[in-house]
Amino acid sequence: MHEHLTPERQDRFTQAGLIGWAKGHHASGKRRDDMNAAVLSGLPATEPPRFPAFGVRGLAGSSFKHEHLAAILDEEKQPRFFEVHAENYMGAGGPPHRALEALRRDHSISLHGVCMSIGGPEPLDQAHLARFRALVDRYEPALVSEHLAWSTHQSTYFNDLLPLPYNEATLARVCDHIDQVQDAIRRPLLLENPSTYLSFGESTMGEADFIQRVAERTGCGLLLDINNVFVSATNHGFSALDYLADFPLAHIGEIHLAGHAKQIDDEGDLLLIDSHDGPVADAVWKLYEIIVRRCGRIPTLIEWDSNIPDWPVLKAEAMAAQAILDRYQRDARHAVA
Repeated sequence: MHEHLTPERQDRFTQAGLIGWAKGHHASGKRRDDMNAAVLSGLPATEPPRFPAFGVRGLAGSSFKHEHLAAILDEEKQPRFFEVHAENYMGAGGPPHRALEALRRDHSISLHGVCMSIGGPEPLDQAHLARFRALVDRYEPALVSEHLAWSTHQSTYFNDLLPLPYNEATLARVCDHIDQVQDAIRRPLLLENPSTYLSFGESTMGEADFIQRVAERTGCGLLLDINNVFVSATNHGFSALDYLADFPLAHIGEIHLAGHAKQIDDEGDLLLIDSHDGPVADAVWKLYEIIVRRCGRIPTLIEWDSNIPDWPVLKAEAMAAQAILDRYQRDARHAVA
C-alpha cells in the first residue's frame, strides 16, 4: 500500500512550487526528474539571493574543511560543490562564517545536519530547528539533509547517530519530525540512510521499506550513503546489492561516499566502522558505479571528517567520483546516438 501526502501538505508544497515532486506517486523516470528539479533548485526566492545560484546536477564534491580554504580559493574555479555540517555554523558570526561566505561566493554548498535527532522520542528542539532554518536562509544551499537516527535524550546529547527500530510507531514519529523540518525550511529535506551496528527485535519492516514509506508519506528526498550500506551489510551479514535493489532509488537527491575502518568485535568477527577517515574502499566504488548506471548523474559528495588529508588528496577522491559521473554521461550519449 502506498501512502500519500495529506491535502494540507499538498497545499504547502503546491504553494512552494514542488507538488509535482512531492505527491508521492509511483517510482518512474518522471518522478525522478520532478524530484531532482525540486531538490536541486530549491524554492522560488522571495528576496534577491545573497549568493550566486550554482547547479549541482552531475557534479561531485567534498567535505569543506577550513584548512583547505586557501588552496581552494587559489585554484582556478571548477564546477564542484562542498558539504558543511550545519552545527559548525550556528553562531552568529566570526571566522567560521567568514570562511563559509568566501567559499559560497564561488561554489554551491550542501548543508548537512547531524544533531536534529529526527528519530528521537522527544519533540524536536525548536531553537535548534530555528538556527537550522536561519542557515538555509543565509547560505541558500543547493541540498539540505539530515540523518535517519537519534542523538538526544532529555538533556543528554550523544556524540553518535544512534539506530532506530523500524515499526509503525517509529514511522509516525520520524514522519512528524520531517514534516516539521520541511515546514520550517520551506523545501524538501534529504534523509540519509544510517550505518548500523545492531538491529532491534521490535522491527516489523526492513530498513529500505521503512525509508520508502517515509519518503512517500512526507515527500522528502533521500540521501543514499553507499558506504553506510556497505558497512551495515558487512556488519549484519546481508547483501549490499539486495539492499540497493529494494531501496527507493527514484527518491534519491544526493549520494555520499566515504571511507570506513576495520575492527574485530568481541566474537572475532569483522566489524566495519563508518569512520570517514580515509579513502573510499574499492567495494564502495563498485557499488557506486552500479547506482550511477541505474540512476544517472546524481550529485555525489566525498565525506572525509577525521585524519584530514591535504587538499589535493581529498580533491582527487572527488575527481574520481566525477570521472564516473562523466563516463556515464558519455556512455548514455553514445547509446542514444
